[in-house]
Amino acid sequence: MLQLDRQNLPSSDELPDSDDTPVDNEDQNFLPNLLLFLLEYIWKNRDDWYFGVDMGIYHTTGFSPRVPVVPDGFLSLGVERRKGGKSRRSYVTWEEKDIVPILTLEIVSHTYGGEYEEKLEIYRKLGVQYYMIYNPEFWRRDRHLPLEIYKLIDGFYQLQSGEPYWMPEISLGIGRCVLPSDNLCREALSWFNQQGQRYITPEEKSELLAARLRELGEDPDLL
Repeated sequence: MLQLDRQNLPSSDELPDSDDTPVDNEDQNFLPNLLLFLLEYIWKNRDDWYFGVDMGIYHTTGFSPRVPVVPDGFLSLGVERRKGGKSRRSYVTWEEKDIVPILTLEIVSHTYGGEYEEKLEIYRKLGVQYYMIYNPEFWRRDRHLPLEIYKLIDGFYQLQSGEPYWMPEISLGIGRCVLPSDNLCREALSWFNQQGQRYITPEEKSELLAARLRELGEDPDLL
């Protein structure tokens, strides 16, 4: 019966990449894309991961495999960086060796989207190991913390403590910060190493190198 069901499942070419619901604040695009761009730099020599932004995850644990869940961001390990050398239209678990994301991120906005109830239950059933809810503006309204990280333990999510929070299964930590290069001084999410040090952006690295060269009396523009 399981084999018959799989044969009748739609392909990724038949499925859209998101629910086409517009975001209602810029952070829902800025923050997950920042995490993606940092991973492109941190894991530039790896091709066994995929980070999706506002992309539909199609799975068979819901009431219909044609109805996706669409997190603001998600990370999968053990999959092709570019599936078949091409960009994904959506993330279809039955075309990804049944590998579900190890991490999902939801950013709470003015329009409440059930992040603490419905989506938490969807990710629990799906088997997502880490579920993160970032709620910088409305956490008092929702009676939660600005950043909550849940880990799947014995089939249920348990709220974790500590920030940046280290995830050994991913070999990354995550936490809040303000990037020195951001003139708007926006709070952001970033990756951290095991020692709690933030991974800097390529732009920051270039600025640090330029400052060091100036200290040595060299002109960085001539390099």
